Amino acid sequence: MGGNSFGTLFRITTWGESHGDALGVVIDGCPPRVELSNEDIQKELDRRKPGQGKGSSPRKERDRVEILSGIFEGKTTGTPISLLIRNEDVDSSPYEEWKEVFRPGQADFTYQAKYGIRDYRGGGRASARETVGRVAAGAVAMRILEKEKVEIIAYTVELGGVRAEKMDYEEIERNALRCPDRDALIAMEKKIEEVKLQGDSLGGIVEILVRGCPSGLGEPVFDKLEADLAKALMSIGAVRGVEVGAGFRVARMLGSQCNDPIGPKGFEKNDAGGILGGISNGEDMVLRVAVKPIPSVSLEQRTVDQAMRPVSLKIKGRHDVCAFPRINSVCEAMVAIVLADHLLRQKALNSFSHK
Repeated sequence: MGGNSFGTLFRITTWGESHGDALGVVIDGCPPRVELSNEDIQKELDRRKPGQGKGSSPRKERDRVEILSGIFEGKTTGTPISLLIRNEDVDSSPYEEWKEVFRPGQADFTYQAKYGIRDYRGGGRASARETVGRVAAGAVAMRILEKEKVEIIAYTVELGGVRAEKMDYEEIERNALRCPDRDALIAMEKKIEEVKLQGDSLGGIVEILVRGCPSGLGEPVFDKLEADLAKALMSIGAVRGVEVGAGFRVARMLGSQCNDPIGPKGFEKNDAGGILGGISNGEDMVLRVAVKPIPSVSLEQRTVDQAMRPVSLKIKGRHDVCAFPRINSVCEAMVAIVLADHLLRQKALNSFSHK
């Protein structure tokens, strides 16, 4: 019950609300003797925190992680790891005016329908602020994956209808939007400025590339690797669609075009996106997610209050124009959590079968 936990062997439970005292995550199943420091986690949190890029919220949170348990002398102990991140720059006053109103595009209506009560301050648990716990857990998962030389990188390939045409991976680390195409970046930043002046918001597409993933991860039926990855990515509030490999393009292919030929040196193309039959095949894993526009816009919108009376509202407060680049680190974290979980499951299977 509750839907706040994710994973099988490497299992996380996030907690906290946007305007509460703190947020955090409990990680169970992390193997012992994994080297882990505050800096390992803080590095990832710094990439997610508010106030980055032209389209980001002016809310300023340091997102300083506190390790409460599960680490001793710089290594994991095998016991649950508890991580806490305090909220420090909270202003709930803009939400008081609309506390009885269901904001369009938000989870206000559905949370009220499910629980009969909701935290209206900043969206409560439905806020993107909840993802801070995911990113902290993802940093731990990445330490496990580093031992296998697995690398995960997420980058912005489309924003507001502007699409990256070049794929310069070095460029990703040089700009705030984590876009691999310098020319597209300039157009994206211009689009953000235009839409910001209009009081509106933008959506886009994140592509996630996984290098070095060993073959054999994933289960053949209900826990297919792409199924768990899709669930992980779709659990991010702003994500409305997931593609693997060629994605929806396969619907327009012939079977002879879609199949990836195999030669003596391995696969000769990668439309499968590194996964076949629900199991990784050792090729680069390629995923894409469609990210919806931020629903909090300052333009007038039609809605109803809790008594179902018509209301017109203009949302005030500190909001992002788009979810980029902060959502990129959340995507990386969720992919890392899935891969770490399946890596441990595969190691358990191999350990048993080799006895």
